[in-house]
Amino acid sequence: MIGLFHVPFLASLEHVPLHQVMEVWPAVVPVACAAGAAMAVQLVLLVRRWFRHRSLLKRAWLAAEEGATDGDLLVLADSDVDAFALPGYRGRPGRVVVTSGMLRTLKDGERDVLLAHERAHLEGRHHLLSAVVDLAAVVHPAVRSLRQSLDFHLERWADETAAAVVGDRRAAAAAIARAALAASSRSRTVGYPLLSATSGPVPQRVAELLLPEPSAPQGGIRQAGAAGMGMIVAVVAVGTLALAYGLHEYVEYAARQLIGTPSGCSGLWNMVHKLFGE
Repeated sequence: MIGLFHVPFLASLEHVPLHQVMEVWPAVVPVACAAGAAMAVQLVLLVRRWFRHRSLLKRAWLAAEEGATDGDLLVLADSDVDAFALPGYRGRPGRVVVTSGMLRTLKDGERDVLLAHERAHLEGRHHLLSAVVDLAAVVHPAVRSLRQSLDFHLERWADETAAAVVGDRRAAAAAIARAALAASSRSRTVGYPLLSATSGPVPQRVAELLLPEPSAPQGGIRQAGAAGMGMIVAVVAVGTLALAYGLHEYVEYAARQLIGTPSGCSGLWNMVHKLFGE
């Protein structure tokens, strides 16, 4: 187990000579080089993905500059049926972007549902959650399976908020179904980070809206979502600290085994040692 931490960089931090590490584990250099190359590739992919997000956001803002604004609403003179939440960019606040084709497709009450849905995305800063998961999936394939589920729950969050705003769940369901049906074959696919009421598994979302309102404390789904985001941040922070501390303990133990310094393993190492052995 301690051989995993016999890498040149960690050895230098612990003042352990490289030749002494190589005597214990001859494969340290090729393994360290392979790990470094893998990390470099992941870094390149991560940076490329980030710039792709920024480029998409920039193009969306350039296209939106041709529209007419009314508060946080930006209407594009376009026959395509489309609507999405456009996050803020370079000091400009977020906007709800709707094409004239979408406005003509929906009835008055249905327009209110659509606008409330997209505003919920902006107010909840859903694009940040989407970005974090999307970037994490680049460096950890296991996270990719979460992306579709996250998108669905973000849309459900916005659906419930819109239904609460208009006070009619059936009207909200009808508006989302009509908008998605009209946009399915005509609107452009904008993807991240432009969250839209017409994306995701719309039939399942509509079915959920036709059910009775979920029981929730005052503040409903918004408070639950905020609590969920706080919990995610807390778990990631605590997990990162725990992993860093555990890595430190492993390296300290490896150094003690190599250079023969007095042992004094911490409680964390003792626990790991009992569970897994050397």
